[in-house]
Amino acid sequence: MNLTLNNGVEMPALGFGVFQTPPEVTAASVAEALSVGYRLIDTAAAYFNEREVGEGIRRSGLDRSEVFVETKVWISDYGYDRTLHAFDKSAGKLGVEQIDLLLLHQPVPTRFDDTVEAYRALETLLDDGRVRAIGVSNFMPGVLADLLERTDVVPAVNQIEVHPYFVQSDAQAADTEQGILTQAWSPMGGITSYRGHGERSTFDDPVIREIAAAHGRTPAQVMLRWHLQEGRSAIPKSVRSERIAANFDVFDFELTTDQLTTIDALDTGVRGGPDPVSVTPEAFGRDIPEA
Repeated sequence: MNLTLNNGVEMPALGFGVFQTPPEVTAASVAEALSVGYRLIDTAAAYFNEREVGEGIRRSGLDRSEVFVETKVWISDYGYDRTLHAFDKSAGKLGVEQIDLLLLHQPVPTRFDDTVEAYRALETLLDDGRVRAIGVSNFMPGVLADLLERTDVVPAVNQIEVHPYFVQSDAQAADTEQGILTQAWSPMGGITSYRGHGERSTFDDPVIREIAAAHGRTPAQVMLRWHLQEGRSAIPKSVRSERIAANFDVFDFELTTDQLTTIDALDTGVRGGPDPVSVTPEAFGRDIPEA
């Protein structure tokens, strides 16, 4: 199942994420995911496992053209020239000449000029053919509007936290209005298991479990199906073979309209990850090594 981005590029709707995946197991996990059928791999410079992602793709034996590679520039490399070099670092670690989708990982409100210049660098990379599509991550509506006013290319993707407990309707609506695809990180609400919600976890939610039972599926599969039917891309992550496979097995059942609405209604409005306005170089700066 593919989605067509606003520049005509096709991207798999369901991808494999490697956030917090230790480098020593990343290559094997990526190769496993590709053997199962995933064709979108999502990583980031700040995950410090791009090199291992590239190794996993090579281990898979798949032709480079068969794998959609997505990565992100970290805030420490914002600014026009620094971001151009950040591409070289990521491409070198991944072992590719062209990156399919390159995102700015976070906006930096306190240094927004640098954020704009970083995005202009992405526009140059797109124009030069070194990337096939560009986008952003964690850009809320106001910041997104500010970026659009000062740049030329509308982002193809905005990757944000979206799961049943945090739907971000306003951010999704702002993306849709501009023709931007919303891509969900922590799409099954895994972040609710270890941050922000205490004992409450989407995987144990009685409403989701009831819907899962009705379809003979797991709560995780129901949540991923929810994203796909509502038109989002989702990038689940796991290092366990059985879960990697189960998370991809979501294309042969369908939730009802009522079930989709019921899941939407679980929204708590509580963010699990950092508030994007709190991201500053002082608090979140980290050096990204050379390739």
